[in-house]
Amino acid sequence: MTSDPRPIIAISVGDPAGIGPEIALKLVAEGGLGARLLLLGNRRVLERERAMLGVPPLASYASAAHFAGSPEEAGVDAEADRLGEDALGASLPTYGLIDRRAGLASHAWVMRGADLALRNEVAALVTGPIHKEAWGLAGVASPGHTEALAQRAGVARVLMLLTGGGLRVALATIHVALARVPSLVTHDGLLLDLRLLHREMIRLYGVSAPRIGVCGLNPHAGEGGRFGAEDGAVVRPAVLAARAEGIDATGPLPADACLPRAAAGVFDVALAMYHDQGLPAVKTLAPRTAVNVTLGLPFVRTSVDHGTAFDVAGRGIATTTSLRAAIEEAIALAAARKISMSR
Repeated sequence: MTSDPRPIIAISVGDPAGIGPEIALKLVAEGGLGARLLLLGNRRVLERERAMLGVPPLASYASAAHFAGSPEEAGVDAEADRLGEDALGASLPTYGLIDRRAGLASHAWVMRGADLALRNEVAALVTGPIHKEAWGLAGVASPGHTEALAQRAGVARVLMLLTGGGLRVALATIHVALARVPSLVTHDGLLLDLRLLHREMIRLYGVSAPRIGVCGLNPHAGEGGRFGAEDGAVVRPAVLAARAEGIDATGPLPADACLPRAAAGVFDVALAMYHDQGLPAVKTLAPRTAVNVTLGLPFVRTSVDHGTAFDVAGRGIATTTSLRAAIEEAIALAAARKISMSR
């Protein structure tokens, strides 16, 4: 058995019609990560990318345990390869086209990664970009990675956290229509989110006394009820309840005040009420290096913060910066989790 101290990071390569397999192989070729990479994908898909990029072939491993006993720095998980064969059939998906088979394969690879992480056979799971419409065509009920991983892990509540450019933003709601957001932002739900966020900032990020800024739902945090009643009736009472439990939460604040204060270090993290309230701020500060982290899972999961980029798939020009950042974040969080579990 090898005594290699570097953690094993599983990477689900994402939709095979997009750039996920390409950037995974590019990153393997670039090296220098301080981790060993177990790719969860199909060998035919990866071989198509390898031939385009001209990088060396990868070994295949029957299990994470076999990979752990090898001197190789990267390899392909044999079970993920089989799952891909079952999903894809005889021909590979065409670059840039939404394909039910690609949805089936990419979902299977994510679930394989979750299972490996739940068994502690890998230190963390890093997910490549999926196409949500392809998942829908494949009959996947979950609208995205976060929800699917929570279900697989049997966890009732998780939080999506975006980090980059010195800013951390968690999301109270994720992949839902904007019209549904007000009904989903509830006192009890926000209190659970604030508890989870407080706990995970301590456990994974080492912040001894997390300061949480809470964005209002409405413009100007409702302006005393003139622009909506939710901030006064729902958000503020949840913040006060969290403060009564010793959680340093402040809000609701207008989002255009809360997020800049978090970026400036006044808050350690911000809680946004909906997807497109929080993401644009992080992506503006870190357009190529933002990372998506799922808080509340019993394992570490990070992700690239970009999509499948169908418009450039198959051209060999996709960049690895976000994937590299996601792996670096996963390595750091896995180390923190290991320390936390040993206490």
